[in-house]
Amino acid sequence: MKTVDLPNVEAGALAIPTLGDLQPPRFSTHPPRILLLYGSLRERSYSRLLTLEAERLLRHFGAETRVFHADGLPLPDAAAADHPKVRELRELSLWSEGQVWCSPERHGAMSAVMKAQIDWIPLAIGAIRPTQGRTLAVMQVSGGSQSFNAVNQLRILGRWMRMITIPNQSSVAKAFEQFEPDGRMKPSSSYDRVVDVMEELVKFTLLTRDVSACLTDRYSERKEAAAKLEARVRLASI
Repeated sequence: MKTVDLPNVEAGALAIPTLGDLQPPRFSTHPPRILLLYGSLRERSYSRLLTLEAERLLRHFGAETRVFHADGLPLPDAAAADHPKVRELRELSLWSEGQVWCSPERHGAMSAVMKAQIDWIPLAIGAIRPTQGRTLAVMQVSGGSQSFNAVNQLRILGRWMRMITIPNQSSVAKAFEQFEPDGRMKPSSSYDRVVDVMEELVKFTLLTRDVSACLTDRYSERKEAAAKLEARVRLASI
């Protein structure tokens, strides 16, 4: 293999990815753990109904699920991080191996309820990253015609939270026409897409959960960690 001249690279922090890195000593056998969040507190919330429909599908595909209900969750920074609902949300995020985010579209954007939940999940808690490396599926409901504003914003947030956002997504237009009085979703192409998305989420979760540490291992962070270690060693020798 030809040597490449990389004068700006810290050689000790540079790793060459191999297939072996993506082959864990053993594969997990427990059901994929999926957390579902939705973005509305209405009594008849279509984002909640869609989320519960997604949960039924995930359970059929063999996943273990938890749905977080944001009733009682304070606004970001309006309460301490030890608030019971905040603790519940953060613990569920740490428990999860994959997540589903479902928001209504309001004024051309995701809802404040949806954003508040994500804002309460920090990028890092000490040395632990409660979302990094987890898979993510995004969905939205609209009161009018087809739109993708909310799912596009959720994708941006998923990338910011260092999650593996799957390619497929669901956008349910005229949601008030898509559900029966008992809350179950009617047969339609929109329902078929939800099935596709949940099936894909389980596949990606099974594929990545045992190698997420490798997939999120970054040169810049290894370089930073090495520099901090070197600094501590120098201080200890003084």
